[in-house]
Amino acid sequence: MPGSGKSSVGVVLAKALGYGFVDVDLVIQEREGALLQEILDRRGMEAFLDAESRAIQSVSCRRTVIAPGGSCVCRERAMAHLQGLGTVVYLALSLEEVEGRIHNLATRGIAMAPGQTIADVYRYREPLYRRYAHLTVPADGQSLAETVEAVKLALAARESADQK
Repeated sequence: MPGSGKSSVGVVLAKALGYGFVDVDLVIQEREGALLQEILDRRGMEAFLDAESRAIQSVSCRRTVIAPGGSCVCRERAMAHLQGLGTVVYLALSLEEVEGRIHNLATRGIAMAPGQTIADVYRYREPLYRRYAHLTVPADGQSLAETVEAVKLALAARESADQK
């Protein structure tokens, strides 16, 4: 979800694992030559979601933490690509936590239909995040360091289970 800490957790996690890091929001902006909110304002939500999906599908890497755009789950091809690259982790937050973290809704570049609220986005996307994730890591009320540690532990447990 927007505000879940994908980019912040991703950077710190990548450093902790000795991996590279890719922020898909930056890939979108570079490929499209515009800020996320500008793409949404000028071209609309569907065009934005398509641009995000293309950006995700353009990423090809190994040993890299990827912070996808928060609306990545809205395009099945994007999620299939991410799942093919590695373990997909969902940083699970309650709606209340998400609402408390997002203060710049009008300028943040969040793919929302006119009239939608963050609660509407949450209700639509949350089941999709769970569907596509290999791992779900609860992140409510945690510090950045605590969330990074929780992700590291979940990844290690998955790797250990896969080796059995």
